[in-house]
Amino acid sequence: MKRRTVILIAATVLLLPVLLTHSCANTTQSPTGGDKDTIPPFIIDIKPLPGATNVPVNKAKIVFTFDEFVVIKNPKNIFLSPPQAKAPKARIREKSLIIEFEEPLDSNTTYTLNLTNALADNNEGNLFPGYTYVFSTGSVMDSLLLTGKVLDSKTLSPIKEATVLLYKDHADSAVFLKRPVAAIKTDDWGYFCLPYLADTTYRLYAIKDATGNNIYDPDSDQVAFVDSLVRPVVHVADTLPEMLKYDMKDTLMCEARRVDYTMRMFREKPSKQFLKNSGRTADRTAFVSFQAQNAWIDSLWIKGYTADELITQFNIVHDSLEIWVNNSRPAPDTLHLYVNYRKTDSLGALVPKLEHLRLTMPQGKRVLQKTRRSSIKHEDTTCVFKLEAKPETVEQKGYELEFTQPIIYEHFDSLVFSYLDPKQKEYKGKVTVQQDTLNLRRYSIRPVDKLLAGYEYSLKVPHHAFRDINGFWSDSTLVKVTLPTDETLSSLTAVLEGVDRKIIVDLLDEKRQSVLRSYITEKNCSLSFPYLKEGKYSIRITDDGNRNSIVDTGSLLEHRQPEAVLFVKVADSEYIQIPASAEVEQTFNIKELFESL
Repeated sequence: MKRRTVILIAATVLLLPVLLTHSCANTTQSPTGGDKDTIPPFIIDIKPLPGATNVPVNKAKIVFTFDEFVVIKNPKNIFLSPPQAKAPKARIREKSLIIEFEEPLDSNTTYTLNLTNALADNNEGNLFPGYTYVFSTGSVMDSLLLTGKVLDSKTLSPIKEATVLLYKDHADSAVFLKRPVAAIKTDDWGYFCLPYLADTTYRLYAIKDATGNNIYDPDSDQVAFVDSLVRPVVHVADTLPEMLKYDMKDTLMCEARRVDYTMRMFREKPSKQFLKNSGRTADRTAFVSFQAQNAWIDSLWIKGYTADELITQFNIVHDSLEIWVNNSRPAPDTLHLYVNYRKTDSLGALVPKLEHLRLTMPQGKRVLQKTRRSSIKHEDTTCVFKLEAKPETVEQKGYELEFTQPIIYEHFDSLVFSYLDPKQKEYKGKVTVQQDTLNLRRYSIRPVDKLLAGYEYSLKVPHHAFRDINGFWSDSTLVKVTLPTDETLSSLTAVLEGVDRKIIVDLLDEKRQSVLRSYITEKNCSLSFPYLKEGKYSIRITDDGNRNSIVDTGSLLEHRQPEAVLFVKVADSEYIQIPASAEVEQTFNIKELFESL
């Protein structure tokens, strides 16, 4: 009788954190009457007890008994650390959850079994907030912990259900080939706590594990990593805030938890190089794309055409190449394209490779010269382009002109820019023309004089102003634009000081999903964001470390983190509140902002 009493007391002490977890506390009985049950289930018994040692490596079984009937809601959230090749097998028997292992456990190893958001009660579907069970197959229990956060590298938003991995093997290849010695899933805040660790040094990673195998696959997974080796120093205690299970809506408590490491998750660009795809999109247009960036092409030619009859253009990261044939004679049914480039061999080295690509017109397309006259559309015999100007961005971007095909003749001097004042008096104006450095078919046409509210601006492209590689002439068009006149619109001016690097400055909406305005600068300046509706906005600043004017991702094997991103804070908020009909000005010191990271 005494032995049973001791066991019950021990169980009560060990289960107390489960019963008293902040914001998720459970009572000992369900509510009575007609009110809906909103209380989640709680554990009343565990066999073997938490903290058990010398658990057998073969045929081990853990039984969690609840105060009510439960169902397995999310099987993947029954998470064993260190993970095995096969996930634990879970089943329900009456009010108990039974966990068994489909392969032997490792000897002399401390294990944790996490049940966060895995179960719910059978009647109302109230989610069990979770519990972390610990046991050891050896005679001692590891007792240290590590904490941290996993954030999206571009938005700094928390990554939910990322898998955090810990390795005693410090080799770069370990995360690609082996399962970790400890692992845990992040919560809604991107937060993790890896408890019951041995006192040693580790490599720390996090992946968005698409296959669920707890091994990093660069083709499908996102990744984050800590540059240096890590070593836990904090000892586990049931009363530590980091060990408790919180209501994810309890902002104060969730944000108060200790964070040892902040990790920024990104998707790696492939490093293995090969020609991935190719195709023909029009009579004289083709493309080739490569698996990795910075494709190295030694030579390229199309049978039957000279080198000066080909126009080529890489995209900004050099993994896709557009090709146009600048020859007006009838194009053949099949273009024979030869690409001599550097391909990754079995040893990982770049070696010369010549590939012959037969590019035929896709099904449903046709070579223009063989099409019946009755089925030819107007755009099939015209130099097609798009000209547009948006009221909100015309002051920054001007008129944007983009051709479908490269042009071989242009007469920009024939463009007519004019404007009407509020009294409808017409004036002639001047414009500048600038070709896009990344897209030879795109041009920016900007008025020389400052645009004014209340004026109507017109840009006319006359007939036959341009001719493309097909020999077709352009039609005329007229685009009109006026600056927004809504008196409720506001403006934001960002005054940048201490600019000691090249930066990309983006204005985003409240959800941080759309870039409304974007600037690139490397000196102190004032950036204007006009015509904003009342609401919340974010300013994102990226340290363009390699000065290529794009936000670059990281590389695990090169130990290179993604380019640093921050969201500026105003009055301790990462959002800028813009009222209606206001002119808001904020000053930011770039050097100080990045030094505080």
